[in-house]
Amino acid sequence: MENTSRTLLHLLAQQLQWPYDRFRRAYEEAAVQLARAEGDPQIARATLSEQTYRRWTGGKVRSLPRSPASMILEHMFSRPVAELLAPPGDEESESTALCLRTPQIDERELHMTAREAAGHASEAAAKALPDLTLDQAEDDTRTLARDYPRTPPGESYRRGLDLLRLAQAMLEQTQRPRQRDRLYLQAGSTAAIMASAAFDLGSLSSAVSLARTAALYGEVIDHHPLRAYAHGALAYLAYWDGRPSDAVRLAQTARTFTDVGDTGRIRLATIAARAHAHMGDRSAARTAMSQVEQYTTGRRDELHDGVGGEFAMSDARVAMSNATSCLLIQDVAQAESAAEEALELVQGHPAEERMSWGSKAAVDLARARLLRRELDGASAAVSPVFDIPSEWRTLGLRERLAGLRRDLAAVDVREATVALDLGGQIEAFTITGAGARSHHALEV
Repeated sequence: MENTSRTLLHLLAQQLQWPYDRFRRAYEEAAVQLARAEGDPQIARATLSEQTYRRWTGGKVRSLPRSPASMILEHMFSRPVAELLAPPGDEESESTALCLRTPQIDERELHMTAREAAGHASEAAAKALPDLTLDQAEDDTRTLARDYPRTPPGESYRRGLDLLRLAQAMLEQTQRPRQRDRLYLQAGSTAAIMASAAFDLGSLSSAVSLARTAALYGEVIDHHPLRAYAHGALAYLAYWDGRPSDAVRLAQTARTFTDVGDTGRIRLATIAARAHAHMGDRSAARTAMSQVEQYTTGRRDELHDGVGGEFAMSDARVAMSNATSCLLIQDVAQAESAAEEALELVQGHPAEERMSWGSKAAVDLARARLLRRELDGASAAVSPVFDIPSEWRTLGLRERLAGLRRDLAAVDVREATVALDLGGQIEAFTITGAGARSHHALEV
């Protein structure tokens, strides 16, 4: 029978029927034994996190663990730690588990162990949640994602915070691996949405922290669509933070994850295009934008397509992002065309989505027209934006308007009354916005 274990340690754990919790107990018992043998009481305090256990058994170790972890593993299995964390050889068989240290035990100890096992099993059975409770939490997270384009970012952030804390609390109430995987996914998805909200509210530091949190939750359960989304978010946060080279690197990392559907790939292509555009690499930016047309395989994933909403990437959002990328590489004609396409596509969306996405495209259209010295056309394009309520005046929108303000100062229209009025409106608009606590950490 073909060996599918990722490491020898994984094979041993399977043969011994040791899930994480049982493995941790054996590890801690071995640490106590080793501490006595070595005369070092510090070793007895060693324990094992679930994330480390998954990394050791999943073949994701780049360097060998330091002492006392390596000593404890070798004490448990009487094998070098390098061998335990490497893939098992073809010669490994079901007798492999017999390499465990097997000291002589008497019948009284057997009875004691049996009682302990029964007690632990009862405790583990009690540490579970009704599946309906998890179903509701997942439904709430999907609703949060789908409502995001139609909900002010401040409200989305508060709802997300409640859901994230709920997921974290429920993780403490269940030891069932299947339930824990669901909760890690829910927590990671919620953190990703909160990262978007934090960015819209103007707190880049909080957005970065939450995107990293989402990526880590995805790593715990090896969920590639979540990891791809989170790394994509980190990429666009990097270029907004003035770190375009980091943005390119993170975008490249995001595109290495597998099991990501067409929608997720399209989103990553637009992020990569913007990252290259911020670097001033016109050729790479145009190549990334053209790759969107390639993702027509019909492949889907449970996050970008199954949940959708903020995780989705509509044609309107693609066109809006491309307009900004084209402005960055000074392709004015293509920027104007993409912005007009985005505005046309978003017309059929709810009013809130038109404010969220259409307003950004409107500003980009105004910038493209201004760069062609069409001041009246620029004013007409951006005029509806000034009516947007303050709770929808997100960081991305305000920064685009700041770019328009700089363009007004750069072109030879400073004496025109329209230009002066437009500059004044932009300044008044940016005084208030969704980021009342702009650039300060949000509550997490």
